[in-house]
Amino acid sequence: MRSKIRQSKIEARPGWARGLYIGLGFKRWLVLLFLGIALVALGWTLFVIDWLTPTEHPVLLLPLPVRVFDRDVRGIVIGLAGIGVVVWALVRLSRVIVTAFAEPETSLVEALYRKRMRHQGPKIVALGGGTGLATLLRGLKTYPAQLTAIVTVADDGGSSGRLRQELGILPPGDFRQCLAALAEAEPLMMLLLQYRFGRGAGLEGHAFGNLLIVAMAGITGSFERALRELSRVLAVHGRVLPSTLARVTLCAEKHTPSVERVTGESAIPRREGTIARVYLEPDNAPAYPEVVRAILEADLIIAGPGSLYTSVMPNLLIQDIQNALRASNAAKIYICNIATQPGETDHFSVEDHFQALEQHIGKGIFTHILANNNFNVNWPTASPSELVKPRQRSDNAHTIIFADVIDESTPWRHDPQKLARAILEWYDEYTERTTIE
Repeated sequence: MRSKIRQSKIEARPGWARGLYIGLGFKRWLVLLFLGIALVALGWTLFVIDWLTPTEHPVLLLPLPVRVFDRDVRGIVIGLAGIGVVVWALVRLSRVIVTAFAEPETSLVEALYRKRMRHQGPKIVALGGGTGLATLLRGLKTYPAQLTAIVTVADDGGSSGRLRQELGILPPGDFRQCLAALAEAEPLMMLLLQYRFGRGAGLEGHAFGNLLIVAMAGITGSFERALRELSRVLAVHGRVLPSTLARVTLCAEKHTPSVERVTGESAIPRREGTIARVYLEPDNAPAYPEVVRAILEADLIIAGPGSLYTSVMPNLLIQDIQNALRASNAAKIYICNIATQPGETDHFSVEDHFQALEQHIGKGIFTHILANNNFNVNWPTASPSELVKPRQRSDNAHTIIFADVIDESTPWRHDPQKLARAILEWYDEYTERTTIE
């Protein structure tokens, strides 16, 4: 009981007074720091006095430890000792401070590097959704870059669809995956945010991360502010933004062989037929203002990877985003999927993906394609998908960059590190070439 009363009294003190509490582990290093500064000052004083005055001072006027040194070196020795004490105190003090804000196993250098890298490197904007965007972000976050993820809000399936329908909020699923990919403590946060309840009335099928976003939106009063607060809590490297705050529905026209209208992102790949085009309802949804600003300020803009029609395209169908992309001077590249997707891109080549993109948003916005060139993988024989390959003869004006970006453990997906490295190597070459030109 006494300890609880004492603790409450300490917590009632002002912030500066709490610093006097015993056991915080930094006051001793502050005292040592001041001692080192005093030694440096004493050494400098003795050095100046000995250099300016040729006569010896009375020995009794000097501190006892100083008397053991010769007159010519005592100032230098005391000063060097003081510098050593200052350095030692600063190192220990820094460790105490870092452990209060970082993981216990994080070194001072690592913590400073992570903090610094968030504000260095090119401004990269990635548009997409689903697993593809999260994979890209997981690789890019290991490089110095200022990342902005623009996420589709057309998802209407699974847990996200249920929450969207019942609560009238933006679908949180793709945002959850991006936050988990960009979080500093990613392995643990991935397990927590991606955890799905296997049973429970009303809980079964929901991902914990989805419910966390919904709860934060209720606390903060808006979905976009919930994303900002969760990004801060999870130490997210970058920003995660919705493409629009409007409630939009993705629709498609499929040839079956007659033209049939399909409503809903989750229904499009399940319906038989070939996709002729996709569009949003309403078609005049405004872009989230921060998204437009991020695109106009970007150095590099990436579309994909991800489901071409249901993850990548919905962002690009927003007119404000198209206008911003045309006005932006950034380098722009489309990341082609490694495998075709049943119901969306059956038998598509690399060029087919890009042609479908241009048919929806116009030509000239994205000037380059990054495609996989490693086809020597153990592909599942029963898979309805197939590896995306270039045409035998291609006369397209756009440039295709080939690289081994495949994850050999799951050959239908990109490897995060391979993908990020290929993109940034191309970007370095692109900027050097455009600078010379």
